[in-house]
Amino acid sequence: MERIPVPLSNRPISFYSRTFVSKWTAIVVTMLGILSIGNYSERVRRYGARLRRRLLEHRTFAYLAVLGPGIIAANSGNDASGIATYSTVGAAFGYSMLWTLIPVGISLAIVQEMCVRMGIVTGQGLADLIREHFGVRLTAIVMLALLIANTGVVISEFVGIAQASELFGISRYISVPVVTALIWWLVVRGTQKGVERVFLLMSLVFLCYFVSAFLAEPDWGEVGRHFITPSFSTDTFYLFTMVALIGTTITPFMQVFVQSSVVEKGMDTDDLTIARIDVVGGTVFACLIAAFIVITASATLHVNGITEIDSAATAAEAFAPIAGAYAKYLFGIGLFGAAMLAMGVLPLATAYSISEALGFEKGISRSFREAPIFLGIFTALMVLGCVVALIPGIPQIKLLVLTQCINGLLLPFILVAIVNLSSNKEIMGEYANSRLFRWIAWMVTIIVSALSLLLLGNTIADIFGG
Repeated sequence: MERIPVPLSNRPISFYSRTFVSKWTAIVVTMLGILSIGNYSERVRRYGARLRRRLLEHRTFAYLAVLGPGIIAANSGNDASGIATYSTVGAAFGYSMLWTLIPVGISLAIVQEMCVRMGIVTGQGLADLIREHFGVRLTAIVMLALLIANTGVVISEFVGIAQASELFGISRYISVPVVTALIWWLVVRGTQKGVERVFLLMSLVFLCYFVSAFLAEPDWGEVGRHFITPSFSTDTFYLFTMVALIGTTITPFMQVFVQSSVVEKGMDTDDLTIARIDVVGGTVFACLIAAFIVITASATLHVNGITEIDSAATAAEAFAPIAGAYAKYLFGIGLFGAAMLAMGVLPLATAYSISEALGFEKGISRSFREAPIFLGIFTALMVLGCVVALIPGIPQIKLLVLTQCINGLLLPFILVAIVNLSSNKEIMGEYANSRLFRWIAWMVTIIVSALSLLLLGNTIADIFGG
């Protein structure tokens, strides 16, 4: 596929880093040669050392400039509903499900690597490629399902903001509108680079869960043993919870966002190695956060016989009498930051997918005049989420169950499309999946899809059974 040359002003960071590094490498080598010949002054030696430091610093910043999409996408999966799921896992089953985070993390990294690779090689978003290779009608159905599912999850994130702020005694009627306005202004008035930096900073708030886990004083020997020792149970609730854990970690919107982000970032194949590091690093960090949430809930709630949790806010409230107010507030800060990150990423992922599917202009750096559909969808989702979250007694659990059902139907198709597209040599050329990678990707797709459909079946059975 022929790609339009990127203008010099829009060259990706790798272009400048290669040029800059090549020039300064020559200078450094020359200086080192001079220094090795004779007995030159201390000033010259200091100058050579300073040049070497500048080279290393530039390479570091060049690499950091490429990082972002993978870390943001993976951590956006640890949203309000995800935190509630991980808390439930720890409260109900202790440390026994920690081992599942290892295969889940590997699966997430594989799926996101394929999306990043497709975005870099083709310069197109996931919805773009699905429309071109699977047809407009099927794409329209998929995008409609994604819109409905993401709208429900977006509302749940706004509810998460409301619950987290109320843990600190701040009314939702103040916190939700203020946070909505801040996120909207950041995306609509900001640049792609600026938005990404803020989202990365938001990801740091997850470090609260590291501290919470240590405050809970778990038995680290037991934690390590359950990480490396798989355990199973045929109990229906155990299986349901395990599938829910997988389903909340690998979601359709994450794949849409990460691919669209690398496209908008203007990355090329020279950035592929760093992009892969970004994906793997983001996945490891996100899974560690999930593990620490499970550990915190297990060490405080499970050991004290508290096994039922209906939201992340309920979990935070339950920590106070057991682990102290600090644990409660740290957990609340983490919930607030997680909901803020997801309430920015989810509407963006939805706007990207709909705009790509319909062929409209898209991009954070574009104005309303340049991309009215893209920014219009983002704005509409923000307003809707804000308004619904302010309704007293919003049935958050029922809302999440509905969106879980839609995502359960949608995820298998998205995964099949990703593997098919990334394995197509006409699209990917030399960067298509190898035979071994394709086999692994299909195994991941089949297992995750089967578990997702199992969760869907259990959810429907519970609805009609209740």
